[in-house]
Amino acid sequence: MSSTSSNERRQPNQLRPGRHGLSREAVADHQRARMLDAVSEVVSEKGYAAMTVEDVIAAAGVSRRTFYDQFKGKEAAYLAAFEAAGTELIRRVREAYAESRSLAGGVVACLRTFLEFSAQEPRYAETCLVEVLAAGPQAIERRDAVLRTLAEVLHEGAQRDMRSAPTPPITAEWAIGGVYEVVYGRLINGEAAELPALLPDLAYSIMLAYLGPDVALDLTHRLTGARPAVA
Repeated sequence: MSSTSSNERRQPNQLRPGRHGLSREAVADHQRARMLDAVSEVVSEKGYAAMTVEDVIAAAGVSRRTFYDQFKGKEAAYLAAFEAAGTELIRRVREAYAESRSLAGGVVACLRTFLEFSAQEPRYAETCLVEVLAAGPQAIERRDAVLRTLAEVLHEGAQRDMRSAPTPPITAEWAIGGVYEVVYGRLINGEAAELPALLPDLAYSIMLAYLGPDVALDLTHRLTGARPAVA
């Protein structure tokens, strides 16, 4: 078999054969990252139930042995991909909230980050939000942990804002759960690109619970540049 045909099959992010100056650990990390990316790619295209180890191997451009050096099987690879995507999402949300000085600013910043992440990286959003339901109890437990973390961020922000009405922690759980359901619905309908346009309505809905309709309406308009559909 010629080297030309071999190169044609090589994945864009796959290391070239031969000397490349990387340590064994760096090569393993690079291969793992490719496999995690391949899991999200295959899950987005075929769904978790139809995904096979062979699909991931082919998409990542690694050998079967390389795959099993890292993962016990399909579920372990999916859980690792979910963990990576979920960790990245939480990091971005926390950073967005940390840069805000008010509940309203934090709500808008976090929502914008989440919606844009889901629109720009729909395969990762589908991995975390849609196909998780087919991946079994461990995956659902990890999804719930991500949602709880996001709810805690929201509740803590509300507690620090003097204008916020006293609310129980379940208010934040309800708000985050509602956003999840809305985004889930858009993703399964192939409408990921439309998610950022939902920012004013979602921001208003969350602020409404904490700040009341008048303040929520004014702040939504000022912070997003648009009015929610109720106005």
